[in-house]
Amino acid sequence: MDEEKTEEKNEDKPEDKPEDNGKGDKYETTPIIERAREEREKLEAANTKKEELLDREEAIAAKKALGGITEAGKPPEEKKETDAEYVERMRKQGWKA
Repeated sequence: MDEEKTEEKNEDKPEDKPEDNGKGDKYETTPIIERAREEREKLEAANTKKEELLDREEAIAAKKALGGITEAGKPPEEKKETDAEYVERMRKQGWKA
């Protein structure tokens, strides 16, 4: 009987447990989890955008490489031949003057 009285007293007496407000402990971390999810979504969106930009940059670089454009952006200048160089070239080809 003494044990029953002790248990009854313990039930009536509030313990040092935190109050249960119906939310539970896992809801206290929900804002952190939600923020982490939002940040992950932002990073995924940024990564997708970065991949698209990288693909565009690669396509532009390929067009430049196949287009014959020099790295400086100028086409190579054609060297003008002097009269003496022209005569020399013609003599090598068999022209007699």
